[in-house]
Amino acid sequence: MKDLTYFKELANLNGIAGHERQVRNYMKKELTKYSDEIIQDKLGGIFGIKRGEQGPTIMIAGHMDEVGAMVIGITETGFIKMLAIGGLNPEVFVSQNVQITVGNNKTITGVVGAIPPHMSRNSEKKELSFDNLLLDIGADSKEHAMAMGVKVGQQITPVNHYYVTEDGKKIVSKAWDDRVGCAMALEVMKEIAGMKHPNTVIAGGTVQEEVGLRGAKVASAMITPDLFLAVDVSPIGDFLPKNDINANGTLGGGFLIRYYDPRCIMNPKLLQYFEQLAQTNNIKYQHFKSTGGTDAAEAQYAGKGTLATTVGVPGRYIHSTATMIHVEDLKSVKDMLLAIIKDFDNQRLQELLAHE
Repeated sequence: MKDLTYFKELANLNGIAGHERQVRNYMKKELTKYSDEIIQDKLGGIFGIKRGEQGPTIMIAGHMDEVGAMVIGITETGFIKMLAIGGLNPEVFVSQNVQITVGNNKTITGVVGAIPPHMSRNSEKKELSFDNLLLDIGADSKEHAMAMGVKVGQQITPVNHYYVTEDGKKIVSKAWDDRVGCAMALEVMKEIAGMKHPNTVIAGGTVQEEVGLRGAKVASAMITPDLFLAVDVSPIGDFLPKNDINANGTLGGGFLIRYYDPRCIMNPKLLQYFEQLAQTNNIKYQHFKSTGGTDAAEAQYAGKGTLATTVGVPGRYIHSTATMIHVEDLKSVKDMLLAIIKDFDNQRLQELLAHE
């Protein structure tokens, strides 16, 4: 993929669970350009509809929220107390520059404090948690911090350092999980704007995935798709020893077919369909065994039951302040989504639903 505008612009926005406004506004603006209709659920998920010939409904969803933290208090000396929102290891926040969103687009930058090793004793060391982390925004007192605009309930996100690696093939940024999925939804809607397809495509972003897949439950109930595709970044382990049980998936190896997911086991016929479709279209793919779930886990319960799975994007170091992805994997994800849209009709749906 050559044009990475959607990916970069979405990654630079801030939005933890429940605070997806910036991302939603961007998605709405771009989806409006290519959709027949825009719909929004009551939790804040937003989607564009592109109607094709009479056929099944395909729902393609990224999630707009990223992992981060929330302001839960201010000490008398002006330091900010935080609570993790989503699965965020406190170790990745230590000594990082982060920002508090204090207004519509206004942020205050600070650093998460770390005690220098020569100021701590072994006997005083304890397991790191957000309870013993403090965000330093340079305030001299609680009143000073409040005068800057800090209040409880505000979101805290990493200061982003988006960059392309020296070989031009990888991109590093915060929030790839899951602004990649959101950007891919936009890419697909843009691509099919003038294309004939045998189905209705509904693509966009859910909310609050990182705190329990909440938005997907509401959005899929509203849409009741025939096929739900969660486009999400998955944690590959190609930097681990090859004999490590978690060393599955490789950066640049193609999109991930999530054949096993503890919360959404892939329909065997759907698995075979993905393999054959990818092979027919010369699309690189990898088999991936997951230890966690995606929005597909909730979407499978929509209506009387929905075909649901994840089209995975390989990512190194997810749920941190900097995740690495590969542009060739982005291409394979987009190519696969478009191949599904071109091929998936009522006959294909009935074949996949026939549990024989």
